[in-house]
Amino acid sequence: MADRTLKGSRIGSTSLQGETGVELSPRRKVEYVTDKGVVFSVVFDADAEPPPEWIDQRSGEIGFLDDEAGRTARAELEAKENSQRTPWDMLIERRTRDELEELLAERLKLLRARRGTTEQ
Repeated sequence: MADRTLKGSRIGSTSLQGETGVELSPRRKVEYVTDKGVVFSVVFDADAEPPPEWIDQRSGEIGFLDDEAGRTARAELEAKENSQRTPWDMLIERRTRDELEELLAERLKLLRARRGTTEQ
């Protein structure tokens, strides 16, 4: 066992194997464009299909491919953002504005009674 150990090696140290005979797979750069017009590139394997959207590591914005898949992904994201319902939208779906005003008046009356104050 002692004849196999390497002196000076430790956990997390770099490999002692050289790069001779190592062939990297072919790669390609894919460019993405953000809404602000910032162009950034990401390196993918040559055989991999790049996703239509990618987040820029520097700005944190979403970039889209400048092709049909990218335009489709951008349209889907915009439709999703526009269709998100807020809590107010959900409340208005359940109650009318008059019902909400009436409920508010009742709750205020109850709170004022608890505190011992009268309506103004």
